[in-house]
Amino acid sequence: MPSIVRIKTYEVFEDLIGLNQELIVTITKLRPTFTFDQARLDALRALAPEAFADGKINRDALLEALGEHLEDDGRDAEHFGLFWPGKRDARRLASTPSAGALKPAPGEGVNEATTRHLFIEGDNLEVLKLLQKSYAGRVKMIYIDPPYNTGNDFIYSDNFTQPLEEYLRATGQADEAGRVLVTNTQAGGRYHSNWLNMMYPRLRLARNLLRDDGAIFVSIDDHEVHHLRNLMDEVFGEENFVATIVWQKKYAASSDDQGVANMHEYLVGFSRSSDFDRGLFPRTEVQYARYGNLDNDPRGNWASDNYLSNKSKDQRPTLYYPILHPKTGQEVWPPEHAVWRYSRSKHEQMEQENRLYWGPDLSYARPRLKRFRHELKPGVVPSTWWPHTDAGHNDEAKKQLASLMDDPSTFPTPKPVRLLKRLLLVGAVEEDSIILDFFAGSCTTAQAVLELNNEDGGNRRLIMVQFPEPTGKAGYATIADIGKERIRRVIKRMQAKDAGKLITGRDAPEDLGFRVFKLDRSNYRAWRDFEGGDMAELQSLFDRFESPLVEGWQAEDVLVEVMLMEGFPLDSTTERMPEFMRNTVTRVTSDLVAHRLYVCLDAAVHDETIAALALGEEDIFICLDAALTDEAKVRLEDGRRVKVI
Repeated sequence: MPSIVRIKTYEVFEDLIGLNQELIVTITKLRPTFTFDQARLDALRALAPEAFADGKINRDALLEALGEHLEDDGRDAEHFGLFWPGKRDARRLASTPSAGALKPAPGEGVNEATTRHLFIEGDNLEVLKLLQKSYAGRVKMIYIDPPYNTGNDFIYSDNFTQPLEEYLRATGQADEAGRVLVTNTQAGGRYHSNWLNMMYPRLRLARNLLRDDGAIFVSIDDHEVHHLRNLMDEVFGEENFVATIVWQKKYAASSDDQGVANMHEYLVGFSRSSDFDRGLFPRTEVQYARYGNLDNDPRGNWASDNYLSNKSKDQRPTLYYPILHPKTGQEVWPPEHAVWRYSRSKHEQMEQENRLYWGPDLSYARPRLKRFRHELKPGVVPSTWWPHTDAGHNDEAKKQLASLMDDPSTFPTPKPVRLLKRLLLVGAVEEDSIILDFFAGSCTTAQAVLELNNEDGGNRRLIMVQFPEPTGKAGYATIADIGKERIRRVIKRMQAKDAGKLITGRDAPEDLGFRVFKLDRSNYRAWRDFEGGDMAELQSLFDRFESPLVEGWQAEDVLVEVMLMEGFPLDSTTERMPEFMRNTVTRVTSDLVAHRLYVCLDAAVHDETIAALALGEEDIFICLDAALTDEAKVRLEDGRRVKVI
């Protein structure tokens, strides 16, 4: 029955090939005789930029990027790139599937039934793996504020064999105490390597989630900015570098600074491809204040601009010519080091259109150019210098958190909301974009998204991911608890502020809510404990289990896991289908997926349900294998896409 596909734990697909006749797995391999033309090379670069260095293909990096297991052949290849101890393991770690699942935590969010905003509590490496299918190519902007590797902060100490088990032990969900987060001191011997091993697989996975017109921005300071730039060159491709923005994090130097006072941090930005189009900053009232109408021009307010260029007479000889002063009639020449901005013919046009300003009573020696307010572009082009007056500073960030939280000292290093809003205006031009922050911390990004949506009527969706790192303080046990509570209080404050207001200009009601998911073990039985024996013994092991699901599984948890496996995002709409009276059938839909998913996890699927299933050509129906009789499978096979657990 080729249309019936059994869903098993993806960890053991290869081991099961040929063992179970109902399991159909197709493995596609690259053909060694394949001929590459330039278009295919460009496509390969887009898929695996880490495999290119100095315009050439690094064979080993390409094979590893494709998931091949390489043996050390003793060659001492020389090529340009960033190398460090553990890089190969870090690369493989990004390709290792997760053994976890995301389970809903009802009651921890706000307006959970209607919201599309998400908070995910868990190890961000495992979470990124679980989001790969459902969010691939769908995220408009990623912002992260990872550990800066100062020697005092924590970094992830990834276990290259069983990272999920390490996470569960660290969070008290397994027997032994784990150490997923460790202090990375310079005395450790692999100070920079440890940090790079943490960042590399996460950036690799993050890149897959970005839309072609998407971008990622990473906060960092001088400790690792040079390594981060090289790392992102490899992961995203140096041709996709957007900018290194310098943010002024302080407004004054401390009097007790021992050396040169550190006043700045960086935001390193890369795009997914050349399709990225940065946004513009809105003009401020201060910028508009310089526009007036000194000569009562009927075209309205204007501001004067320099009529000279930055080119010399030798560089632009055609722009070095005399013009006549309208009052004296004498020739006026530009300086030899700064000739006129426009050609002679363009200048004559400017005169005819009354676009030159010679000062009060024609008193200027040289003219200035009139730029009219109504002709301005819709915004200001961003620069790489973001002063604290525009983007906020550290003290402002702490005060913002203090205004919301009872004890803001539990998270001492928040970012200012203005900084994140400014970044959103650059990277998330579309107002229905998905924004991801997988080092969410105190969730400044979430506050910025919610407030910006409220200000401009946008429908940006946020996905926050945060490890439940213990705070060691009363009140909020983990950093994740701080982030969730901050979002709750931001929403509460916004609701109070908008109470009684008539909100107009929206296609849909403002989304003031969020749902919480938590990383846990998969609902599918794990078979990796099987150490030896022949295939018959393994088949016997399968036969002894009545269900491939773990004991005590919950339908809502399995539904979420199935959704992600089938490419449906976590904010998909799920609804009980009332027409199936004897079975609980859930329909899953999303504006990001063209087809629909129907899931029934009852112990038996009744004939009435099978008869009533009206699936579209691409729709999928999923149920338990044990819930179908052989006769039911035959009936379902006719023109339907069915998968069984």
